[in-house]
Amino acid sequence: MIKKMTISSIIKTKGVRPLVMITAYDALFAKLLEPSSDMILVGDSLNMSFAGKNDTLSTTMEQMLYHTNAVCTGAPNSFVICDMPFGTYTNKKTALKNAIRVFQETSADCVKIEGGTDKADIIAHLTANGIAVCGHIGLLPQSVRSEGGYRVKGKTEEEKRKLIKDAKAVEAAGAFCMVIEGAKAGVAAEVAKSVNIPVIGIGAGVEVDGQVLVFSDMLGLFEAFTPKFVKKYLDGASLVKEAVKNYSDEVKNKEFPQEIHTY
Repeated sequence: MIKKMTISSIIKTKGVRPLVMITAYDALFAKLLEPSSDMILVGDSLNMSFAGKNDTLSTTMEQMLYHTNAVCTGAPNSFVICDMPFGTYTNKKTALKNAIRVFQETSADCVKIEGGTDKADIIAHLTANGIAVCGHIGLLPQSVRSEGGYRVKGKTEEEKRKLIKDAKAVEAAGAFCMVIEGAKAGVAAEVAKSVNIPVIGIGAGVEVDGQVLVFSDMLGLFEAFTPKFVKKYLDGASLVKEAVKNYSDEVKNKEFPQEIHTY
């Protein structure tokens, strides 16, 4: 049996070994990913990967609860993180109400919140009320419309100082780890060194405390576009298409089912 990570064991990896995080949205893939990952993130990215939307903003609390439950069922020995969707943590009261739903209605181990200094008070309020929080700084997908697109962070000295300030605020508020997305590699490395909790990168270089990727990106299943920071470990889309075509051809030619598939 896989030994499940805990908040304590996750923090202890800092400076010892990189953490492996990957997204999952259902029980089937969660079970496949569990043996090789430290943490599974049920990301609101499901709105793009699964629902075909252009961004994550229309993801609902009900969707996140449904998919988090599925992942927890498929990977019971994984540390599972539930993304708090856009609009569900606009203030302390709303954030706590929705985070409590996650903890009461799923087996998730923590929630993830986008934002730095601007969300520190909300993170502190959640952690003070028994909700474990993973932070998220840098490029914030839920802010894509207000920022006019996906913009890499840390290009200027001012942006670097802001990222470090954000990281320290998230740590001080009680988060046990954080994601840093879409940041210049050298800056992300400095951010990771500025705090005592793990900083997990996505599009942020190798000198951080771990990495996270969307499973459908790394398996080559998502074809709409491929971000620069994604490495495809499998040409999944081509393999699936080929398999389905073989099935279709065999059905049309009455080559399937054969005797061994017949009762």
